[in-house]
Amino acid sequence: MGRGRLRIYLGAAPGVGKTYAMLSEGHRRVERGADCAVGFVEHHGRPRTEVMLHGLEQIERRTLTHRGASFTEMDVDALLARRPAVALVDELAHTNVPGSRNAKRWQDVEELLRAGIDVVTTVNIQHLESLGDVVESITGVRQRETVPDEVVRRADQIELVDMSPQALRRRMAHGNIYKPEKVDAALSNYFRPGNLTALRELALLWVADRADEYLQQYRGEHNIRSPWQARERIVVGLTGGPEGRTLIRRAARMAAKGSGSEIMAVYIARSDGLTAASPKELAVQRTLVEGLGGSFHHVIGDNVPDALLAFARGVNATQIVLGSSRRKAWQYVFGPGVGATVARDSGPDLDVHIVTHGEVAKGRGLPMVRSAARLGRPRILAGWVVGAGLPLLLCLLLTHVESDPGLGNDMLLFLALTVAAALLGGLWPALASAAVGSLLLNYYFAPPLHRFTVSDPRNIMAISVFFGIAVSVASVVDLAARRTHQAARLRAESEILSFLAGSVLRGETALDALLERLRETFAMESVALLERAGDVEPWTRAAGVGLRPVERPEDADVDMPIGDHMALALSGRVLPAEDRRVLGAFAAQAAVVLDRQRLVGQAEEARRLAEGNRIRTALLAAVSHDLRTPLASIKASVSSLRSADVEWSEEDRAELLEGIEDGADRLDHLVGNLLDMSRLQTGTVTPLIREIDLDEVVPMALGGVPEDSVALDVPETLPMVAVDPGLLERTMANVVENAVKYSPPGLPVLVAASFLGDRVEVRVVDRGRGVPDEAKDRIFAPFQRYGDAPRGAGVGLGLAVARGFAEAMGGTLTAEDTPGGGLTMVLTLRAAARSRAPAGGDADTDTDGGADGAADMMERDHDRDRTARQKAGPQ
Repeated sequence: MGRGRLRIYLGAAPGVGKTYAMLSEGHRRVERGADCAVGFVEHHGRPRTEVMLHGLEQIERRTLTHRGASFTEMDVDALLARRPAVALVDELAHTNVPGSRNAKRWQDVEELLRAGIDVVTTVNIQHLESLGDVVESITGVRQRETVPDEVVRRADQIELVDMSPQALRRRMAHGNIYKPEKVDAALSNYFRPGNLTALRELALLWVADRADEYLQQYRGEHNIRSPWQARERIVVGLTGGPEGRTLIRRAARMAAKGSGSEIMAVYIARSDGLTAASPKELAVQRTLVEGLGGSFHHVIGDNVPDALLAFARGVNATQIVLGSSRRKAWQYVFGPGVGATVARDSGPDLDVHIVTHGEVAKGRGLPMVRSAARLGRPRILAGWVVGAGLPLLLCLLLTHVESDPGLGNDMLLFLALTVAAALLGGLWPALASAAVGSLLLNYYFAPPLHRFTVSDPRNIMAISVFFGIAVSVASVVDLAARRTHQAARLRAESEILSFLAGSVLRGETALDALLERLRETFAMESVALLERAGDVEPWTRAAGVGLRPVERPEDADVDMPIGDHMALALSGRVLPAEDRRVLGAFAAQAAVVLDRQRLVGQAEEARRLAEGNRIRTALLAAVSHDLRTPLASIKASVSSLRSADVEWSEEDRAELLEGIEDGADRLDHLVGNLLDMSRLQTGTVTPLIREIDLDEVVPMALGGVPEDSVALDVPETLPMVAVDPGLLERTMANVVENAVKYSPPGLPVLVAASFLGDRVEVRVVDRGRGVPDEAKDRIFAPFQRYGDAPRGAGVGLGLAVARGFAEAMGGTLTAEDTPGGGLTMVLTLRAAARSRAPAGGDADTDTDGGADGAADMMERDHDRDRTARQKAGPQ
């Protein structure tokens, strides 16, 4: 008996239609003659889903008792006894009631699969165990009911049931998912547009990765080596040189032209560990490619073209990006180069792009220091002692030994002293040792003795070979020591240059920190960045660190010109010539940072002046019309009352006085908003934060609107908020007045409050014409009014002041569409610390992943939450 097949309908959120799709699949299989039965399906009171159960056989559920309440669960034993060909099992991540056969429903499904029964089931992306932290950071809700990723990965088929956030919110608003009393809370908490968009992206990416795994598995099983261009995969070949960053950015631009493209940067290292790449440069390139959304790979291979092509074909790449060769013209005698070889051997399925860059034909070797490194006086002195003194002692010892060891052994002993001299003092002590040793061997040990002549030709050859070997060994040892020192020096230089490159990439603008790093690098006493306006102008110090920075380049021990009118001056010691390359890099970076600081300051000053000019212009426009209109009304009413030739009735006098009062109120409101905006612009708003209940403040903010124009829904169970009551009242008043102004007659504005985690939200919902997405941010700018605003509707400061006060209290004010038409203003405030919900709380009310009011969550523990869901069914 084989294992059953598992098919999963995966959704991004509750209500996208997973259960409906599963039941539709059941009907299709029944129509094809398959034996299909429903093991467990919850329709959650959704009429269309309930209708889909008609015509399908349903296995009677098992009744369990827990803590005095009765619940129903899927009867696994009945399903196993019935043995249908296909079982429909909803909510794979569901937790069974204690006393069930298994703790989790996915364990029930595993039993059915082992029994050879095919299973069709559903699950939401937020219930995958590996995504728990990600989902919590997005939605603020910790999912208690999860299913291991491996269970879902092993499915034979995974089908995504997709729906756009806007369509899902419309379904929610129409009552197709939750009951009407749950809709507002769900839309304002779990079913926010941002939450749904992020969850949808998670689901799409997860399914895309699974599809890629299936494709790789299929290609492996069928031994398919040529790439299948299901989506663009761009491989960037890196050498560790500075051109790598150019190649990565070029590949990123290529990837941006196609949706779903992927970048993979690969560096091929030789298996012997010898490489000309800079580790710091590779680290910078790794950071760059990962910051662009790609991945970095380090591959071992002695043949770079073959290894690169093997990697590209192994990851099913479609394009390879390589840089033009850095080799000089004469170096092509050793071969055509990596780029040409890869292009020749890539075949028709791989496109190879050769990208030019600034390092073309400049040579591949690393820059070497010109002079040999000094080993230090003690080591050189020790080398001379070993090279010149010890051969004399060895000769004295050998001449007093009774038994002659032979000329060959004597040569080996003198050769050992030459190698030791090379290791300690370098080349010249070793050469001296070879010369002294040769003379001593000739005079004391080669016949005729005590004469600088050699009678036996074989001894002449032996001494000559000894001298040649001694010189060769001394040269090799000295060269190795020099290369080691050069490598250490170049490594230090690469670290410094990598730091400078990283500071450029990170946009660091701290000039003093850069000069301090320069002072520490070269162990100087002080560093100063000097500049002057012209060739004959005096020098001024733009920045300086250390003790007594100099005022002129002539007073410094080292100066590095930067252009015509800037210089870097260092005091402390004279630097060798080879250090000026790194010093030049520091100088160039210092000039860039100084220019950047000044440009930022100028841009900020220009922005401030432009903003002030714009506000002054708008203020003049407001004063010219919006302030003069109520003044004109007041003036006309007062003039009418003072007119002696007209006898006004009491009703007329009352009407004129009412007009005066209305005009004065409008003036007071406009002037108040102008003063509030000026306080916000000058940063003089200082909120006095204290804990208060919303129902103490919100009703007071509604005094400026008609009583029947607002419907208030502020639950008493809401936690207290940490706000400035005065600023909150003014914020709410401005937002509500704006909503009432644009709401159609007969449709009151809804003011509803809810909370999630440590946030309390107040939503002001109107059913007006709404605002396009591109204008949602502009309506919060000062002196901005939407296009259909009536004349005399204000100076456009109400929402700007409201957002400014909200942010001053640590909150936010945003605008979003009202499902069904209109605009919803969302004011988010911080809940008081002592009344916040417990950390890690779960706002779910059903196993399908929905969210209800979080007040209930605070009053139930895990068992009671599961009991309530089983008893009442998902909401």
